Amino acid sequence: MKLSFFRNREVKNAGWLISGKVVQMVLSLVVGIWTARYLGPGDYGTINYGNSFISFFMSFCTLGINSVIVKEFADSPQKTGETLGTAITLRILSSFLSAVLIIGIVAFIDFDEPMTIVVVALCSISLLFHVFDTFNYWFQYHYKSHVTAIATLLAYIGTAVYRIVLLSTGKSLLWFAMAMSVDYIVLGLVLYVAYKRQNGPPLSFSWATGKQLLGKSYHYILSGMMVAIYVQTDKLMLKQLLGEVSVGYYTVGTTVCGMWVFVLAAIIDAVYPTIIRLHKESKAAFETKNRQLYAIVFYLSVIVSLVFLLLGDKLILFMYGEEYRASINVLKIATWYTTFSYLGVARSAWIVCENQQKYLKYTSMGAAITNVLLNALLIPIWGIEGAAIASLVSQSFTSLVLPFMLKPLRPNAKLMLEAIILKNIR
Repeated sequence: MKLSFFRNREVKNAGWLISGKVVQMVLSLVVGIWTARYLGPGDYGTINYGNSFISFFMSFCTLGINSVIVKEFADSPQKTGETLGTAITLRILSSFLSAVLIIGIVAFIDFDEPMTIVVVALCSISLLFHVFDTFNYWFQYHYKSHVTAIATLLAYIGTAVYRIVLLSTGKSLLWFAMAMSVDYIVLGLVLYVAYKRQNGPPLSFSWATGKQLLGKSYHYILSGMMVAIYVQTDKLMLKQLLGEVSVGYYTVGTTVCGMWVFVLAAIIDAVYPTIIRLHKESKAAFETKNRQLYAIVFYLSVIVSLVFLLLGDKLILFMYGEEYRASINVLKIATWYTTFSYLGVARSAWIVCENQQKYLKYTSMGAAITNVLLNALLIPIWGIEGAAIASLVSQSFTSLVLPFMLKPLRPNAKLMLEAIILKNIR
């Protein structure tokens, strides 16, 4: 009965997340295409160069807390308000420091490009407002993802309206650099109001709770930074080696292959609380639920990748036009990256439950080093296609090969392999 109970809640939870994300995807895709066509590969590349820095530092800004906070709610439900308030406060401090550091780095490496520096500085403002997505984990824990879905949808609508106004009035590049900040400002306000209306406990701060959270999450900080390196290195290195136009082409290819991954994210988020609970109740059920999650992620990704492989050229030319033809090969290579990337994301619940966070830094460091070396080797030879190949090889190595080399992670690697061959998933 309990497994059936959890399954029904997962379906409803995922249903809300996915339905909200479908609308967001349509809005984001339409406005994103319009924006890419309006700005052209050069300015579009500059915007995404700035966003790459934001994504790179996002892992530090979260302090790894997002990976453990749901389990903290489960372990200490009486301290939910204190845990949530402490997490938000710590993230505000880290986000401010990150924004200052980003501006300093770009001012140094792109000192002769004042427009790039200003664009990146405007993009970095979004970090300060991204902290309020922490409320999302409270709703997730209580299986109230419909609230998050509605809040995120409103944020997307607000951002879409903002960009449409800019496009309609012919605004400059700098206005577009503020778009991500607008997104997080609206999302933060809506989530906070929803949290109060749902009678969320009063927020408070505690140094003791802060130390406890960081004591459990600090492994995720380094691993998150390493993940950011191999996720964002391609764009940063493309900008320095080939220029911002190459970043524009590369971004379009990776954007199209990632336009559906909200489905995977929603499924993982919906199942996450169940896996946390099953770990306390039944080892067999816990392992089965992990296998089921891995199997869904793997085979759904493979099906979508085959579609992109067959229809990718028509899709790019239809949506973005002949100007972005160079993005086609990137799409056909990078789409396979999604399969391995989200297997790694799905593994996080098992990692938390088995308290194996400390090994994340080793897997992430191995992936980061591999990715940087491959990008340095392949970009000069094959350009943007080389960057896509480097990311694909690095991610597959991290998700499937490296865990077998670390004894504590082998049980999970075995679960993942069993899921791929559809063994013991019922």
